[in-house]
Amino acid sequence: MKKICILGSTGSIGTQSLAVMRENKNDFEVCGLAAGHNIQLLEEQILEFNPRYVYIKSKEDAKSLSAKYDKQNVYFGENGIEELLDNCQCDTVINALVGIKGLVPTLKAIENGMDIALANKETLVVGGSLVMDKARKKGVKIYPVDSEHSAIFQSLQGNDRKSVKKVILTASGGPFRDFTIEQLKRVTAKDALNHPNWIMGKKITVDSATLMNKGLEVIEAKWLFDLNDDQIEVVVHPQSILHSAVEYEDGAIIGQMGKPDMKLPIAYALTYPKRKKLKNTQMSRLWEIGSMTFESVDMSRFPCVRLAFEAMKKGGSFPVVLNSANEVLVDEFLKGTISFLDISKYVEKALYTHDYKEELSLNEILELDEKTRQRVYEYVGV
Repeated sequence: MKKICILGSTGSIGTQSLAVMRENKNDFEVCGLAAGHNIQLLEEQILEFNPRYVYIKSKEDAKSLSAKYDKQNVYFGENGIEELLDNCQCDTVINALVGIKGLVPTLKAIENGMDIALANKETLVVGGSLVMDKARKKGVKIYPVDSEHSAIFQSLQGNDRKSVKKVILTASGGPFRDFTIEQLKRVTAKDALNHPNWIMGKKITVDSATLMNKGLEVIEAKWLFDLNDDQIEVVVHPQSILHSAVEYEDGAIIGQMGKPDMKLPIAYALTYPKRKKLKNTQMSRLWEIGSMTFESVDMSRFPCVRLAFEAMKKGGSFPVVLNSANEVLVDEFLKGTISFLDISKYVEKALYTHDYKEELSLNEILELDEKTRQRVYEYVGV
């Protein structure tokens, strides 16, 4: 039985991960759960899965949980997740945290020899070199949970990595795929949160609307699969059936198709190389799906993809600034402070006005993240 710890258990990936475990109770033991503020849902999860180790952000909520559940060790605060990981004897950590706050827990889990099922793409965007180097030294496996990277991972099985020509990341195009620039000027947060194919958290849903999510996935793919900058391509595929593909030197393209359901990549990350039967994940007959279409990305309407490619190629501090600026701007867009197009505008400004540094330590990454956030808040007048 594999012991699992979930960071971000009350979020979209966290709840779907628990759904996978619920369907395969004899294969998994939930030994740790970490949540932010949703104490009600966390309590429901504690009652169902009985984890020994629990984290919640606030001290008050932690006191409340400790008073109710005497069999659980409850952690809280800035270093609470790392304390949980130091005590939780798990095999695999599902990192489903949102944003750069997933970086330090990933490094802590690797340090403790725990395999990672990675849904927190920002970990590799800002700290790819640090994370992958540490994982190699510790002999830790990092399994992708993002559907696109899971598709690439599956498409690489049984093939010589040296024969890979490029990987092809597919994007749905989001809810504004056919919008003009004039229409994009008027979209609201409510519009952006209405994704045509996937049910996700707010931040990643807005990132999917700007296509920044695909840009972050480009950088993530570089580190996960040890790719050169020119080996990654993005294509718009509105139906979200082909989740991504690998093109080989002989011209063959091998991809993974399936229903747009995150339980599939979650389960594969947890059970690799085996596959488990899951409820409601079977795709219709191919002729019932109909046609699949593919389009190029319009970088003029969705410049976040271009900015991500530029940040990847420049490397060093650029991906950190890209991510930090975007996190702030998505939050401000959701609050109604800025417009949809302001996101890419201010990300670009932050990128090309910062003091570039080629190599960064963990502390330097965290310091640059904080500095970038302050600069971007000044841009938007907050």
